[in-house]
Amino acid sequence: MESNKRLLSLDVFRGLTMALMVLVNNAGGLPEGSPLVHAAWNGCTPTDLVFPFFLFIVGIAIIFSLTKRKEAGENVYRKILTRTAWIVGIGVFLNGAPLFDLATWRIPGVLTRIGIVYGITALLFMKFSPKQLLWIGVGCLVAYWGLETLIPVPGQGYPSLEEGKDLGAWLDRLIFPNHLYKWTSQPDAGYPAYDPESILGTMSSLGTCIGGVLAGLWLRNKQDDLPRWAGLFAVGFLLMVGGLLWGEAFPINKKLWTSSYVLYHSGLALLSLSTVWWVVDFKGKTGWTAPFVWLGVNPLAIYLSHEVLTIAMSAIPVGEGSLYDLVRDSLFGWMGHNPAVFFNALLHVVVNTLIAWVLYKKKIFIRV
Repeated sequence: MESNKRLLSLDVFRGLTMALMVLVNNAGGLPEGSPLVHAAWNGCTPTDLVFPFFLFIVGIAIIFSLTKRKEAGENVYRKILTRTAWIVGIGVFLNGAPLFDLATWRIPGVLTRIGIVYGITALLFMKFSPKQLLWIGVGCLVAYWGLETLIPVPGQGYPSLEEGKDLGAWLDRLIFPNHLYKWTSQPDAGYPAYDPESILGTMSSLGTCIGGVLAGLWLRNKQDDLPRWAGLFAVGFLLMVGGLLWGEAFPINKKLWTSSYVLYHSGLALLSLSTVWWVVDFKGKTGWTAPFVWLGVNPLAIYLSHEVLTIAMSAIPVGEGSLYDLVRDSLFGWMGHNPAVFFNALLHVVVNTLIAWVLYKKKIFIRV
């Protein structure tokens, strides 16, 4: 099955995703419309692909990690639940840093969603066949579309896909009234409180992770490499086009994690992965891959390192700003605001890549 090659491609793809994650997470301050800034609402920029690509990779990794543990005779269910608890716990902890204000401590979040979606998808993988998983994924996307577009929002009287006015936002405010990313109403912005990692949006996020599982099953297929690659590429293209078409009725929207967005980003994930696979495995061009392998084999460590570094630097006051601002302006301020933001973000990618290299050389891999 040439699993080592496939895993190399997956690690490189994951490493590329991690590098882009660090870059965009440190690119705050760039103008709307920049590829390193999230789409304001509907639409999709490269920044809007980072989270779903990673969640898609989580689905692929489930195939390899759980199959290996099952064959080794481990208690797979206990491992799934333990890993889920750790990821969610770390996510909630980071959401509160550095002030840990119990009154406004954000509960939903990126790692929270990753942990919950991982746990549910892993349990589904253990219980259902690939065909059943496919239908479960389709069911999640159709059900989410129906809930968001057909069910009137309580107190509003009609369904809406406007910012902060959809059914998911209403549910979040009901359960976590003061513990959301945009926890306070902003009348001047024209929308009430909501969270981009909403409870209801977890349903469609399952579609992303289940798609990764199905891709992982395809990768483990024993057929020749060329048909396997061609299948990934073809399905990726069809999903991307399907997402664009569905987006005409149910707009592509990262904050709502709409079903059209799931098809679109899953298609792009397959196209990207198949491209990396072609270059790395088919063509054997691996000379450029080392930094991305370092990042890709230690994703949790790099997520934590870049979060802790950014939070700590931003929390240290220096003059009228923070240590983060001082470093950016001292090194790159002479370039002007936008170039300074970009090159400072690039510096964070370099620093975190060096951290990944040290961890790799010392054979330190942070896993839960």
